[in-house]
Amino acid sequence: MVNSKIWLSSPHMGGNEQNYVNEAFATNWVAPLGPNVNGFESDLENYLQADVKVGALSSGTAAIHLGLIILGVQAGDEVICQSMTFSASANPIMYLGAIPIFIDSEIETWNMCPIALEEAIKDRIAKGKKPKAIIGVHLYGMPYKVDEIHAVAKRYDIPVLEDSAEALGSHYKGQKCGTFGDMGVLSFNGNKIITTSGGGALVIKNLAMKDRVVFLSTQARDDAPHYQHSEVGYNYRMSNICAGIGRGQMEVLDAHVALRRQMHEFYVSYFSNIKGVTVLTEPDQDYFSNHWLSAIVIDPALTTGITSEDLRLAMEAENIESRPLWKPMHLQPIFQDYPYYGSTIAETLFKNGLCLPSGSNLDDEARARIRSVLVKLMGT
Repeated sequence: MVNSKIWLSSPHMGGNEQNYVNEAFATNWVAPLGPNVNGFESDLENYLQADVKVGALSSGTAAIHLGLIILGVQAGDEVICQSMTFSASANPIMYLGAIPIFIDSEIETWNMCPIALEEAIKDRIAKGKKPKAIIGVHLYGMPYKVDEIHAVAKRYDIPVLEDSAEALGSHYKGQKCGTFGDMGVLSFNGNKIITTSGGGALVIKNLAMKDRVVFLSTQARDDAPHYQHSEVGYNYRMSNICAGIGRGQMEVLDAHVALRRQMHEFYVSYFSNIKGVTVLTEPDQDYFSNHWLSAIVIDPALTTGITSEDLRLAMEAENIESRPLWKPMHLQPIFQDYPYYGSTIAETLFKNGLCLPSGSNLDDEARARIRSVLVKLMGT
């Protein structure tokens, strides 16, 4: 018999989601508005604890798109973006006909390098084009260097769109990720820390901005008895059904964060005895990662030639999913001709890195199977 699949990060229901969904069906609230949408937004606002407002949307990508629009990004503008990230961070720049400017990582958090960021801004200004916005990403739930990144942004008066799609439940110096930027982005895709099956949210600073998000995300319908439109709108609002799932998931968010962190400690404990393997871990006590995905880099020069691809294939042979780190955007065919600033840190991380099974629903049996593969390949 083939062993059951161990997924990298699968949905994990808490049990109460069905009650919210049933209530939506019972009251016929199945549209992109309703009590669950309002309740989910309130749940998120209360959780983030930073006097923010939240607009629930159909995806994190939609949130980035609307965020850029609200920040005034137009065709021909330049937008700075972390290179090591999922393509959804960068694609909305292209939707608007804007120009992505990619930035290398730093080695401590694997996120945007503040030094390379400032070099890029200085160079773009010298070329006559001040960047319109900065998209910083909390990669795999690890907060980026908040103080340094935002100090640079403030120095040049450039707004930050904070991509916290992977970082709900993470915080820096006690403040929740998603609340540092001029706007923040959350994702509730099926593989995230909590899920609404598909969905996202834009975190904004006040009610007027939230009203603008809701307006744009519901086809930009003017206040008239008929359908009248004075600007382009989008069908980006979250449904009351999906929001019901989200309300149930919020009840188990902290528990799921604790379980993800437990998986991270499992890997830290194992690899502490393996030379040449580094686990992505908080640099110091200011950082708190939800460890959405536990990730490692392997130096073959120190592991007697064992590579991250060797480990991925060994996992695959046992029906265990693992995956290379995000391929940096500046190495992607669609983005390779756009400006890039930095060295080769992101490229090296991608070459040697691997994401390991990290789900909050993994049990001792799953960990035993994972450990068995690790021991067989790497020893001890």
